Amino acid sequence: MPIPALPEYLGQQDLSTASPGMRFGMYLPIWTARADQERQVRKMAAAKSPQGRELAEIQEEQGMEAAIDHAKRARGRFPGLWEKNDHAAHEAWRKVAQLAHDDQQRVNALVERQAAIAAALGDDEALFVIDAQSTAPFTTGLGNEHPLENGFAFLWPYGLPYLPGSGVKGVLRQAARELAGVSKAAQWDVRSDWTEAAILALFGSEDSKEARRGALSFWDVIPRIAGDHLSIEVMTGHQSHYYMKGQTPHESGQPIPVYFLTVPPKSGFTFHVLCDRPFLRDFAPELAENDRWKALLRQAFEHAFEWLGFGAKTAVGYGAMETDEAAARQREEQAKQAALEKLSPEQQQIETLRKVFDEEVKKGSLSASSQTPEKRLKLLQVALEWEDSDVRREAAALIRETLKKLPWSKKQKKQGINEKLQRLEQE
Repeated sequence: MPIPALPEYLGQQDLSTASPGMRFGMYLPIWTARADQERQVRKMAAAKSPQGRELAEIQEEQGMEAAIDHAKRARGRFPGLWEKNDHAAHEAWRKVAQLAHDDQQRVNALVERQAAIAAALGDDEALFVIDAQSTAPFTTGLGNEHPLENGFAFLWPYGLPYLPGSGVKGVLRQAARELAGVSKAAQWDVRSDWTEAAILALFGSEDSKEARRGALSFWDVIPRIAGDHLSIEVMTGHQSHYYMKGQTPHESGQPIPVYFLTVPPKSGFTFHVLCDRPFLRDFAPELAENDRWKALLRQAFEHAFEWLGFGAKTAVGYGAMETDEAAARQREEQAKQAALEKLSPEQQQIETLRKVFDEEVKKGSLSASSQTPEKRLKLLQVALEWEDSDVRREAAALIRETLKKLPWSKKQKKQGINEKLQRLEQE
């Protein structure tokens, strides 16, 4: 069987639980061993053809070594020892692409770790987060050398696909240049607030003589892979005899398929961008005011999602994305819930009524049978027992606000509900 180039004791282990990066790199079993050659000779000798019968006679009369030598001379694609085995290479692609349960757990753990770090910053004004979903395959690191022709970028030591933060910065800088109308590659007739000064302040200078950092820093992105495997794409090179060997171009050349790994469409990508606000206030205070830099950054992301793409092969459509509105709403709800949990029990009850009331007003569903009347009455009853006069008055103010949209029922008025509210407002 094909063997990986690693110590024998490792080759005897089950490598199916190794990370995709390790299976694609160190543990790639595509090299031809003697057993592979013998298996191939027996297969060729069993063929019902003149060549098969000839090879079978050589094997019987002269032995396996002579049969292997004959196969090498007669068959140009017969693999030599420690050469790449085409059959094994096809099998290796299948093994590399499959994601184990542990791989998916590691992806989730890394994404959760980034979210926890973002939450621990405790300063939402300095952090910009946007969720996206890929609409096309995503790939990166194809230029890395690899026995299977094309490499792939894995994040070590985890061995998982990732988009480097430096790559995110490069794409967004180009998006900003196009929106500002300063890119020679393309001129975009769109309304945008981007300027050369804003690009310099946020991304820094690329001029080696006037090198200067920007206010933004970009985190690596860990794709939340859709499904349980990576995808294997193929590009078929035509006219290789002309481009690689300098021969005259013609249409009778033999196309050679070349395979490469991709992250499948509908995978999730969460981008984190951190702003050095003190630096930005000193260098470009107009961008720091009212967090104007965030609006600019959102424009750049939306342009990059639709027109530029991330990773490799973007010129042919790879790396295209779109904003994931569902993930954004979920993130907003989680942030609200986290903020709610930090409040005192009294404040939590006030905010619970406020949330229900705002949602029902927005949806136009506020009525005597909705949730607001019930939660309003419950808040009034429990707030009368509170000792802190400040939170008592805050609860009363919210109840007064709801009464402007939905007065007490006649039954509640008869029960002296207004007197209780007045009592709540007193010191």
